[in-house]
Amino acid sequence: MSAISEIFPVLMQGIKITITVLLASIVCGYLFAFIAGFCRLSNNVILRKFTGLYVEVFRGTSLIVQLFWLYYALPILFGFDLGSDFWAGVLAISLNYGAYMSEIVRGSILSVAKGQTEAATALNMSSFQRMRLVIFPQAVKMMLPEFGNYLIQMLKATSLVSLIGMTDILYYGDILRSSNLSQAPTVYLLVLVFYFILALPLIFLTRKMESISKKGVASE
Repeated sequence: MSAISEIFPVLMQGIKITITVLLASIVCGYLFAFIAGFCRLSNNVILRKFTGLYVEVFRGTSLIVQLFWLYYALPILFGFDLGSDFWAGVLAISLNYGAYMSEIVRGSILSVAKGQTEAATALNMSSFQRMRLVIFPQAVKMMLPEFGNYLIQMLKATSLVSLIGMTDILYYGDILRSSNLSQAPTVYLLVLVFYFILALPLIFLTRKMESISKKGVASE
């Protein structure tokens, strides 16, 4: 118990960074997902191909490599410095998961029954009105369960920012472990507990999103 009482307050110092990176990654990640998802459905071939390249590159390469590339390689190769390790971490996580979630956006929109589009067209709706009023609301319901799962995935991915020196929960855990190897099992057990506690609200939210999606969408 004495070891736990010593380790706990140290790990608590990393909570703010972990939560801040998570929230910023969620906002940016979903933004990239919707932008890329809609671009993949665009009639503009160049835009569609460019977005497709982004999706395949970020889905087909390691998140750790992407993180290192944004933080270490980008400033050297192009002289473009993101300004902080925070934005390097957030962009790596959000671009990576945004690529995955963009396929959810695209697939959900394409999964809406064609009869819905035909009915909206018969009502003389413009393409924008069809998307905003008929297709998109139904597609969102289909997106919700997977979007909820990616919330938890992004939380777990925040632990990687310790690799670029950000003082998150895992960073302090590694510091404690390096200073006292005998405490390593206790340190990493508490790190697991911290991440699990942070994941609990996201798990609840995911279940809520799943229940909403079960209300279904209109069919043919």
